Amino acid sequence: MPAALRQKITCVFVHGWAMNSAVWEPVIAGLPDWLEVICVDLPGHGSMNKVPAEGLAAQVQLLAAISQKPVLWVGWSLGGLAVLRLAQLYPERVAGLFMVACNPCFVRRPDWTSAVEASVFSDFAAELDQDSEATLRRFLALQVTGDKHALKTVRELQRAMSARGQASAQALQAGLQQLQECDLRRDLSLLESPLHWHLGGRDRLVPVSLADALPELNPGIEISIEDTAGHAPFVSHPDRFRRELLTFAGRMRPDLGKL
Repeated sequence: MPAALRQKITCVFVHGWAMNSAVWEPVIAGLPDWLEVICVDLPGHGSMNKVPAEGLAAQVQLLAAISQKPVLWVGWSLGGLAVLRLAQLYPERVAGLFMVACNPCFVRRPDWTSAVEASVFSDFAAELDQDSEATLRRFLALQVTGDKHALKTVRELQRAMSARGQASAQALQAGLQQLQECDLRRDLSLLESPLHWHLGGRDRLVPVSLADALPELNPGIEISIEDTAGHAPFVSHPDRFRRELLTFAGRMRPDLGKL
């Protein structure tokens, strides 16, 4: 089929806590041209680091302004929370959700054990006030703990973190509060959009046991697990990530049919 007749899919990538849109650069470099890529910096991060971070609602409004038409949203970690809430509030702007190392409720609760203790984020918040650089280094180390490609992954995360300007202290604190307080399990249970969840088998921030808990919230979720990845599977295992994303996106292209 001539290139001009091939349907393009717009794909919006949303980064995680303390990061920015540069983190997606290596993986999007290998994507085909039928994916029209948009990478976003959330308020307080990267090129938006002078913009006050005002929480989930402000993130959703920023994302909602990107497109009036249905697009494919890729949300990593903190960014996944914004994507998930967007899908609930603006379903007409969602062709599908591809969630990466995200938990609809990051903190463990009596009825939600596939999460981490609240102290993980409260300890980071306390340490940020004392030594922000050391706290960010520790956070990077936690993201790659158990990762088969830990050294390569942490170097790439460090590069991306500084590429467009480090996140503001206010945004970092606001993001940690968001990770502690957000519970979007109900939002997830109500979604009718196509859903795919990509997890790292060795993730210390989003337990792989989430793979068993998610279908109880929404039976339509597809799940893939990169067994030897930590919290950034698209950085450590980009080839597998691209395959999963393209298979999911390909179902939205009538000229391809099902991949």
